[in-house]
Amino acid sequence: MEEKCRLAARWLKQARFALALTGAGISVPSGIPDFRSPGGLWSKFDPWEVCSDYALKFNPKGVWEFLGEAVLLFKQARPNPAHFALAELEARGILKAIITQNIDGLHQEAGSKEVIEFHGGVNRFYCNLCGLEYPREKAFSLKKEELPWLCSKCQGVIRPDVVFFGEAIPTKALYLSQDLSRKADLMLVIGTSGEVAPANTLPSMVKARGGKVIEINLGPSAYEGVSDLKIARGAEEVLPQIVSFLEEEK
Repeated sequence: MEEKCRLAARWLKQARFALALTGAGISVPSGIPDFRSPGGLWSKFDPWEVCSDYALKFNPKGVWEFLGEAVLLFKQARPNPAHFALAELEARGILKAIITQNIDGLHQEAGSKEVIEFHGGVNRFYCNLCGLEYPREKAFSLKKEELPWLCSKCQGVIRPDVVFFGEAIPTKALYLSQDLSRKADLMLVIGTSGEVAPANTLPSMVKARGGKVIEINLGPSAYEGVSDLKIARGAEEVLPQIVSFLEEEK
C-alpha cells in the first residue's frame, strides 16, 4: 500500500486540477453504514415506500419512521481522518472541489469549502408543499409521537433537502459536477462502487480527456476499467498517508 500511496501523492502534486468523488464508503468509519450494505437501512425499509416522491405524498408516516432512524445516525456521526485529509488537500490548493453522493454534511464539518452535494444534504429541511424552511436542530430533537413532522403553516410533510427516489438530481449540482469533471486532470474516487447514475459517469469524463483516476475502495467496483491506480484499503487509512507523502514530493 505504501508504494501506491506514494504514487498517488506524486500524481496529486503534479495535477493541475484535481477533484474528489466520494460515496458512502468514506463515511462508514464515522458510523454511517452504507444503506445498501447488509444491515443497512435498505434491509429494513423499502426505499420506494419510505424515501420516494410517492411516499412523500401517500406515506408521510413511513417517511418519518425511516428518517427518524437515518437522522439519528447523522446526528451522532463525526468526520473521520479521510474527511479531514480531503479538507487538507483543498487547503493546500491541490484539490479544487469534492463531488459527494453523501448527504451527511461531514465534508463541510471537516473544513472542506468547495463541496457539491450531488444528492442534497440532511442539514436542511423544508415543507414539501409550501417550501417553508425549518431548522435541522428541530429534526434532530423530534420525538416519535411528533411524527410525521408536518408544516405549521400548511400541514404539508416536512422533508430533508435530499434527492428522494423518483426525483431529479439538482440541475446546478449536475451541471457544475460535469463542468468541473471536464476541466479535471485527476479524480480521486473514494468509497463508491459506481452503481448509481449519473454520478458514476464523472470518472469516465476525466479519463476520456486524458486525466488520471485514483480509486480508493475496499471492494470491487464498476471502475475496474477506468482506474489508473486502485488502493483497496479504507480511505481513513489511505488518505492521511497520501497527505503525509506529499511533503516528500518535490
